[in-house]
Amino acid sequence: MTEYTCATLENGLRVVSVACPHHHGAEVLVYLGVGSRHEPARQAGISHLLEHMLFKGTCDYASAVALERAFEAAGGSANAATDTETTCFHSRIHPEHLRDGIGLFASMLRRPLFKDLEVERRVILEEALSDINEAGRQINPDNLVAALLFPSHPLGRPTVGSMRCIERLTLEQLRNYHATFYSPANAVLAVAGPLDFGAVLAAAREHFADWQGTPPPAPQPWAGPGSGGPRFTWVRDAGSQISLQLAFQLPGRDSPHAVNLRVIRRLLGWGGMSRLMLRLREELALTYAVEAALALYADAGVLAVDLAVSPDNLVAAVEALLAVFQDLVVNAVAADELAHVLATYRYDLDYSRDHLEELALRYAWGELTGSRRTIARDLAELASVTPAGLQQTAQTFFIPAHLYGAVVGPYRPRSRRAVEALLAGWAP
Repeated sequence: MTEYTCATLENGLRVVSVACPHHHGAEVLVYLGVGSRHEPARQAGISHLLEHMLFKGTCDYASAVALERAFEAAGGSANAATDTETTCFHSRIHPEHLRDGIGLFASMLRRPLFKDLEVERRVILEEALSDINEAGRQINPDNLVAALLFPSHPLGRPTVGSMRCIERLTLEQLRNYHATFYSPANAVLAVAGPLDFGAVLAAAREHFADWQGTPPPAPQPWAGPGSGGPRFTWVRDAGSQISLQLAFQLPGRDSPHAVNLRVIRRLLGWGGMSRLMLRLREELALTYAVEAALALYADAGVLAVDLAVSPDNLVAAVEALLAVFQDLVVNAVAADELAHVLATYRYDLDYSRDHLEELALRYAWGELTGSRRTIARDLAELASVTPAGLQQTAQTFFIPAHLYGAVVGPYRPRSRRAVEALLAGWAP
């Protein structure tokens, strides 16, 4: 059974349709291949600022209020997100208003007014301040670790950008960036819901067929790991707890290890039965919650573990984290544990069929990036996962040379020395 249908218009725009006849709403989104890794260093943050600016009115809707009212009249409320490699605009739309809903996205993406730049600049600066402490130092562990993992590269910059760059971005730069990256060959329109593909394609042609543009330049490639870890950054900050992130550098999403890494991520930090929760919370009572996140870009990736601990528990927490990863390297995952993790993974894949936004995101992102992960493909890949394969992946990447981290908070000098000694002596 075909999970989705895709056609490409003459101008290069890909149109994806996911038939879900039992639903009463539709999800409409447009994915664009532009994010923080595409930005020149002097324009860090322009992708995110541009995303915000497209909500400030269009040639057809003179203000942000008028545009939002039009989305509500079509049954939705527009939203967007910018990440490292992509920007996505999305909204729920009532099926009766498919044509108008797609037209609203066309108006936003193609005919923005670029109004109220100074207002939106202030909003973004406030957002950026949430990652900065009173001393002006970066305190977001994600940003700190990214800078260690990808030095002097766009992958190492915060998506929100730098405050200095945000303050200096001009309307001309925004317009030029928009003309460069907002083009049909760099976009995917996706609709999931109780709609016929013919109707979706007709609406897409009506509103996007005359959209013109050229393919954008490719982003700066990642040259690969440098001197390697373990490398940690330490930032003293006020508070009662320490934010700790431990991360491993990985290959990109097309690596043969990708499926094993997705399974390992769930084994480590997916639910109350995950290894990290069982060990650090239930057994050692070192933290309230611990999470594992996996990001796989085109040519690089990172598996990161995040938790908050008291200063008294910092050394014990690092020691416990290293032991969890060492166990993955030294010992094969037990058959019953792997069976449990794979079963919950399959359940979540089945549940995703009931969520229109997840379906539209999955297939649109796959078409945009060329990494087409259907649910059937994910299920087939899971069937190939073995304890030996997981151990091989762990042995390849969970090594000192790939280890990075950040400690933010009121740490003590003796704790820092103890942690650095643990890192220096860690050899799974």
